[in-house]
Amino acid sequence: MLAEDASEEFHAFFERHYAELARLAHLLTGEADAADDLAADALIALWHRWDRLRSADHPVAYARGVVANLARARIRAAVRERRRVALFWSVRAERVHDPDVAVVVDVRQALARLPFRKRACVVLRHAFDLSEKDTALALGISVGTVKSQTSKGMTELERLLAARDAGALLERVQR
Repeated sequence: MLAEDASEEFHAFFERHYAELARLAHLLTGEADAADDLAADALIALWHRWDRLRSADHPVAYARGVVANLARARIRAAVRERRRVALFWSVRAERVHDPDVAVVVDVRQALARLPFRKRACVVLRHAFDLSEKDTALALGISVGTVKSQTSKGMTELERLLAARDAGALLERVQR
């Protein structure tokens, strides 16, 4: 009986506050599509704690805080992803005279066969000459992961490029 009462209370809370929470999420993120998902995720989190929240003075204040935290996390993740993509795909202003087109094609095809994290580590370390720390920061991973993924990626690239000096080829492609 107690579980049924809690369920009915939560359902009433949901009906009263879902639209408000979705509107809050929309205003915080600027994304209408994400607003419903964030409000639903917040309400799921509340349901898991409803036994404690149902007797709280202001459960809607807690719900607003959950929506705000979820929105903040979503925005941060989107910003990190945009930075990664921009860094990975940024176009260099320098132009190379007489590029070795065959090498460029070979290296790009080999890079495309690497999983994203290995490819990103290899490109940032060798083509963009970033430090391990800067690469880790750009990708949101640890320095140790950068080291291992770069090493594994270079080994795989050398195999794909028939044991040619993959590092030297990457530098030629970058120019």
